[in-house]
Amino acid sequence: MTQTGNHSHNNEKTVPYIKKKISENHSPDKYINLFHCLDELGDLSLVNETFLNLGYGGLSKVKRSSSQWSAVVFVLLTSEWGKYQLELNRLIGEKNKLSNCGITAEGCAALASALRSTASLLRDLDLNFNDIGDSGVKLLSAGLENSYCKLETLRLRQCGVTDESCAALASALRSNPSNLRQLKLTENKLGDSGVKLLSAGLKSPHCKLEALKLKDCGVTEEGCAALASALTSNPSHLRELGLDGNNIGNSGVKLLSAVLEIPHFKLENLRLMDCGITEEGCVALASALRSNPSHLRVLVLEGNKLGNSGVELLSELKNNPHYKLQLLW
Repeated sequence: MTQTGNHSHNNEKTVPYIKKKISENHSPDKYINLFHCLDELGDLSLVNETFLNLGYGGLSKVKRSSSQWSAVVFVLLTSEWGKYQLELNRLIGEKNKLSNCGITAEGCAALASALRSTASLLRDLDLNFNDIGDSGVKLLSAGLENSYCKLETLRLRQCGVTDESCAALASALRSNPSNLRQLKLTENKLGDSGVKLLSAGLKSPHCKLEALKLKDCGVTEEGCAALASALTSNPSHLRELGLDGNNIGNSGVKLLSAVLEIPHFKLENLRLMDCGITEEGCVALASALRSNPSHLRVLVLEGNKLGNSGVELLSELKNNPHYKLQLLW
């Protein structure tokens, strides 16, 4: 009885001390150790506080430092707190839950550890508008290559990514098994060199990517040539390709249109908004849409100078038996 009482008394002193230390500025490793101490003492109050204060907007509304979030994410995904593991996976899996949270490469190290955990249930990770940079992407890519990782969607819009980390992403796409189905890299300075590296990953038979978003990534005709080469691989699983805001021009569209005519290529959604396309590009697209079979269902051409002649070329296809387009924007 006395021993139990002493244990309870010690906890009354220890738990507040640990919480005080957590409120201070430490490295992620220090935070992780402190959270594990609370776990061993059976105190869930800090975790409860985190989830009770989520409210509308999810994790981005909870004010914690990047180091604290690194520790919270790592511990919840790897500890025995099963119900919190499930809740965190659900919350992170919803859109915008880690978007614009001030996460850096430091936080990516903990997320990568969580992705490698056998307990991780993460399927959708949204890190949009966080300055994780190439170092953060390399850490995440290492996590993606782990056989325990089940992540299917990775959102990295405006994350300071360049061609430097594209080799790591390509390596992750080639991993076996590769569970990634959607990769969204909108508004990062990848350039043609980065797209070439990604295309090398797309060529792998282990790559199961279905959607690739490269809006405003500095892609030109050169990058389209690499993508076209990758997409001719058999089988190609890609169903959606977004190249909005890239100056690929008519030459780039011709390269992509040639791929669309290949029977085993099953792209269904092609986005080419503001890509510098004119009537000349429409001739190539029209030829692709007449191919048998034509798998394309959505074609977005907003913001291009197609002119009446270009629009007429595409509109005249509606009576063609091989034309399967459902949305022409």
